Amino acid sequence: MRKYAFIYFLREDIDTIRGSLGQHVRYWKSLELDHYVNGPFADRSGGLIVFSSDSPEKAGRIIAEDPLLKAGAVDQYWLKEWIA
Repeated sequence: MRKYAFIYFLREDIDTIRGSLGQHVRYWKSLELDHYVNGPFADRSGGLIVFSSDSPEKAGRIIAEDPLLKAGAVDQYWLKEWIA
C-alpha cells in the first residue's frame, strides 16, 4: 500500500461548501481507509487528507467521488504519493 496526500483549496462559494461539506466528511469516514488522517487548513481555505491506496489510479477514483469535488466546491487540488 502506498500513502497519498490529497491537498485541496475551496472556491469562495459558501453555499456550495455548506451544502456538500457534511457529505464530504461522511464519504471519507465511510471508506475506512488505512492511514486516514484529515483536516482543514487553519484559514479554512481547503484541507489535507492522507490515506493509503493500492495504486494512483484507485486513489484518483476515490478523490473523484468526493462530494466537495463533485459539487464544484473545489477550486484546485493535487494528489501526490507521500513518503512519510
